[in-house]
Amino acid sequence: MAVENGAPENGANGSAASTVTVTSKSTVLPAKPAASPACPLATFDLPYITFYYNQKLLLYKLDGEHRGANGGVRGGGGVGAEVVEAAAEAVAVADLADGGGGGIAEEILQQLVPYTGVMNLEGLHRPLLAVQFTKLKDGVAIGCAFNHAILDGHSTWHFMSSWAELSRGGGGGGGPSLVPILDRALARRIRVPLSLPSSPAAHESLDPNGPAKPLIHRLFSFPQTLVDQIKLATNQNPNPNPNPNPEGPDSEPEPEPEREHETKTKPKPFSTFQSLGAHVWRAVARARGLAADELTVFAVFADCRGRVDPPVSPAYFGNLIQAVFTAAPAGLLLASPPGFAAAVLQRAIDAHCAAAIAARLEGYEAAPKLFHYSDAGPNCVAVGSSPRFRVYDVDFGFGRPERVRSGSNNKFDGMVYLYPGRDGGRSIDVELTLPDEPMRRLENDDQFLPTLLHDPPL
Repeated sequence: MAVENGAPENGANGSAASTVTVTSKSTVLPAKPAASPACPLATFDLPYITFYYNQKLLLYKLDGEHRGANGGVRGGGGVGAEVVEAAAEAVAVADLADGGGGGIAEEILQQLVPYTGVMNLEGLHRPLLAVQFTKLKDGVAIGCAFNHAILDGHSTWHFMSSWAELSRGGGGGGGPSLVPILDRALARRIRVPLSLPSSPAAHESLDPNGPAKPLIHRLFSFPQTLVDQIKLATNQNPNPNPNPNPEGPDSEPEPEPEREHETKTKPKPFSTFQSLGAHVWRAVARARGLAADELTVFAVFADCRGRVDPPVSPAYFGNLIQAVFTAAPAGLLLASPPGFAAAVLQRAIDAHCAAAIAARLEGYEAAPKLFHYSDAGPNCVAVGSSPRFRVYDVDFGFGRPERVRSGSNNKFDGMVYLYPGRDGGRSIDVELTLPDEPMRRLENDDQFLPTLLHDPPL
């Protein structure tokens, strides 16, 4: 079990653990037995077998009418879905959603999601979905853990949206509006033999970087006006030669879709993702205090549904992502205008076409391996999730969530999760993980986020 995955499953010590009390655990079985108890994994799925359950947390404020309502879960794998009921009735939604309360608030947040420190390979004998409902002083927290070897972020939010729709009485014929496509052969028909480690601890013991070091998680909220300023500034300094020479390793959020061909005399504009990604990449390089000749890698998890040939429907339920990697020396990255970093990202994303995707799959199938976080490359910034996911539209019948967060699983040094801002528009929330000292430098870096715009520390 990796240190960076937070407290062990049975809870942390200290005031946070005593604040959240588990009142019951149960298993919810599917209404109908599954046609097959086995879920074959495609090549797109296998790289995540030694990552951890993907954790999401949604905080809802309830009025008096809904506070006594009972939730429910439909579905689950062959062994059902694990459902935990808990209470933290001294904690208000605002205490967590607004980011107040210092480190204790972060500890409490991590007690509201199940399966912390549970590796995906444990899904061979555990439920593939676990849900925790925690009653708060004036609301409810819904924490979910999804086996990441089974589905990616796109499918995660497909599930959450469908569940919420059915809870509101929507959908047609007893099913969701967007029926999931479960045929994994649509992604890849080849089956790859893979020798699994005897335990998560056995796998982690082989990490060449050794035991994980303590890390700090922070949430930075970029309002729409600042996002627009960053994009405008980046596009004012386009770089005609974005090739930094060194080749980075190969990891993924969701990159921008390819645009139509433009003439060589008119550079393609940088997208919001490329502009903000470059902004974060440069700021983290400054915070780490990298030497000029040290390489820093940027990785983005790219949704390949529309990139493969032929394209796959957005309803495909599984993993259809690949990590897109690029790299640059820190000195060049920081000495160049922001457009240089954005151009490096744009070039890597545009090059990840159907042929590149197929080549990556074929390479893995010829030499399958079990990954560690350190495989992302040196001084990495890796981006997951996407501000395009409509996470604030997940309404179970008592309104939109007050805040959406990730659990501590899969948060390694340099990991970034992007969400749409809860204020809507083009605002974006950036969840970022770093060691203590670089995080302190980043928090004090007004080039990254003006002091008055910082959320209070979590």
